[in-house]
Amino acid sequence: MTMTLYTAATPNCYKVSVTLEELGLAYAVVKVDLAHGQQKTPDYLRINPNGRVPALVDDGFPIFESGAILVYLAEKTGLLMPSDVKGRSQVMQWLMFQMGGIGPMMAQANVFYRYFPEKIPAAIARYQGEGRRLFEVIDSHLASREFLAGDYSIADIANWCWIRTAKWSGIETDGLVNLQRWLATVAERPAVQRGIVIPEPPKSKDPDAEEAARLAEKARGMLEPGRREA
Repeated sequence: MTMTLYTAATPNCYKVSVTLEELGLAYAVVKVDLAHGQQKTPDYLRINPNGRVPALVDDGFPIFESGAILVYLAEKTGLLMPSDVKGRSQVMQWLMFQMGGIGPMMAQANVFYRYFPEKIPAAIARYQGEGRRLFEVIDSHLASREFLAGDYSIADIANWCWIRTAKWSGIETDGLVNLQRWLATVAERPAVQRGIVIPEPPKSKDPDAEEAARLAEKARGMLEPGRREA
């Protein structure tokens, strides 16, 4: 039976569509309308009790949380993650680095830098600064290796889908030559190029002022209580 991906144009969602494309798995796509609260409907909450995207249903079995979905797919196929304990641990460490660090810090930078109508300089500096620090951690790590955890893996996919949007978060990557090399390497993969246009191309990484204002206004409405996207 074909898998079904419930998704939208967010970094967490692109993590799953890129992984599915890398694995060559057949899947159907259901675009979740975040602006109209489709992720909070009773039907969707039966798939993902947290009311966020993405979610995946595999032969009637629902999986939510993007990191958990990536691990499920890697373990199901035996690809994009080593089977030995230490190799698997390396991938999981860098996956958790994204889930607990890169994703939350960049998401908060987005909120304070782009979405909130009032600017709070201390909050913007806090999240952009921590985002840059995390980028520097990856840059140092990549000085002696091509990918984050040995071979290309779900750890690379998860981190790349967020870090590629650094300009939207207002986080500079200047001087991080290893990070920039890795970003370019992953971006060249055909499966990655297919995955980041499902269900639609992502917002511009470097929008002009008019486009940025329009995107920020749209996102602002989804930050209301009960309407937050992943």
